[in-house]
Parts: sequence; structure tokens; C-alpha cells
Amino acid sequence: MPQSLARVVLHVVFSTKNRVPFLKDPDIRARLHAYMAGVLIKIGCEPILINGAEDHVHILCNLSRTITIAGLVEEAKTSPSRWMKEQGPAYRDFFWQGGYGSFSVSQSNVEQVRAYVAAQEEHHRKVSFQDEFRALCRKHGVEIDERYVWD
Repeated sequence: MPQSLARVVLHVVFSTKNRVPFLKDPDIRARLHAYMAGVLIKIGCEPILINGAEDHVHILCNLSRTITIAGLVEEAKTSPSRWMKEQGPAYRDFFWQGGYGSFSVSQSNVEQVRAYVAAQEEHHRKVSFQDEFRALCRKHGVEIDERYVWD
């Protein structure tokens, strides 16, 4: 076959370092998500939806066939982190946590995950990021060692 084709949908989740609520302002959060979408487009990872809450972000996107998951996450964190620090003195200590969760999404479940990501603000009125992340890991059969998953 002379052409390489792929359709890999990912749900990526990561928090601010120590879950500091740097993203509580809806305006800065929306601007950050838009900036992240631009970063993903630049690396060929079409964003489907980016959303989150005051202390974390969810990215639903298509993984480019030319980049690794780790490369996607590095790009999604590095430049947006620098951008956040440029948004004023309140953000100079902004950092992302070191790790992340990445979960595959079948094409038949994309709309369900999209709706889940879209409802983050409402969802987190009842559920903490840690409980949400534990549930995502259980759902996807990922075992976590809590000594190393939170920073």
C-alpha cells in the first residue's frame, strides 16, 4: 500500500502541578484551550474538543500518524505553559503536573466522550479531579500507584 492511513482518537488528561486552581477564571481557561487547539493543529493532531476545570484539562483529539503520544503531550504542555506565564503575575508559577493519562477512544464512542469532556464544569461540582482520574483509569484497565500519580 503506497499510502499510510490512521484514525486514532485519544482522550488525554493532565492536571496543573499540585492541582493548583490556576484555571478558575473561565476567560483564561477558554483562551488556554484555544491556544492548545492551535498547538495541536500545528503538529497534525486535529482537536475534537479541549475542556476542563480549574485544575486540569481534557483533550479529545486525533493522533497524527507521525507523532507519539508522549510527543503530543509534550507539545500540549510546553508551549501553553509558557503562554500561561505570559498572562500576568498571577500565572508566573504556573506548571503542569509531570504525568498524564492517555486513553484510546473507539470511533463509536467519540460522541459520548465528547459530551463527557464538554460537561466538565458541571461534572466537577460533584467529583474531584483525583476521583475522576481514578475512575478513568479503572474504566480503561489502567492500574495506578498513588504514590507516584499525584504531583
